[in-house]
Amino acid sequence: MSLKIRLARAGTKKRPFYHIVIADARSPRDGRFIEKLGTFNPLLAKDAENRVVLDTERAKHWVSVGAQPTDRVLRFLDAAGLMKREARNNPKSGEPGAKAKERAEERAAKAAAGSEEAAAE
Repeated sequence: MSLKIRLARAGTKKRPFYHIVIADARSPRDGRFIEKLGTFNPLLAKDAENRVVLDTERAKHWVSVGAQPTDRVLRFLDAAGLMKREARNNPKSGEPGAKAKERAEERAAKAAAGSEEAAAE
């Protein structure tokens, strides 16, 4: 059985609140879970002490048993000092698409032609 340490959403519409749970990877996001490890309230300020409440001893146990945390939970575990999260880098994600590059080249060509005309006068 593949175990995940992940977030299960609670709270009302537009007022998210998450439980940090251990669940089978095949079970639905808000469905059956094995154990609740803590909570995460994204509406609180980032420096609020009760934004993330985590039972570190149980989290340590589940990681030792082989449970894989999701990326967001891995951030919490990294902040608690239980695991190390490597920074991700995807430089291609910020690159504009093909059409946007074409439009930028057209704009640059028009600007160059306009500056040549102004210099000729």
